[in-house]
Amino acid sequence: MDGLFDQLARPEGEAWRIAESDILREWSKSGSAAMDLLLKRGEEALDQGDLEAALGHLGALTDHAPGFAAGWQARAAALAAAGQTGPAIADLSQVLILEPRHFAALTQLGALFEEIGDDDRALAAYRQSLAIHPNQQEAIDGVARLERRQVGTDI
Repeated sequence: MDGLFDQLARPEGEAWRIAESDILREWSKSGSAAMDLLLKRGEEALDQGDLEAALGHLGALTDHAPGFAAGWQARAAALAAAGQTGPAIADLSQVLILEPRHFAALTQLGALFEEIGDDDRALAAYRQSLAIHPNQQEAIDGVARLERRQVGTDI
């Protein structure tokens, strides 16, 4: 994974796209077919807007595989969609304990902090994410938006 993260950190060329895809694929593997199925079902339910089913599947996943960062990140997305920002932030904190380089969780954390008006923590999360993966458009946009807001050019 270290080599993939090295490629990811290089913004030039296209190698970062392959590295990003490979990292995300590795993160989605729990090592258990049953846990992978819970993740898949939870993500599908979330995509379909069935938050109750998503939270059920992803809650079972985090209960049975507490060391699987992707489960916590997916549950954070479901919690955020359900308007449960505090628990979503807590789940993202767990992701970052398990995988400190989880750029997607950092970007998601930045978006949640921004949503609750904590611009300083949002900006810090976006910047930390970009230090790992400088090509994430959502984090790039978040930093730009918050920096404009800081200087008073964003309403």
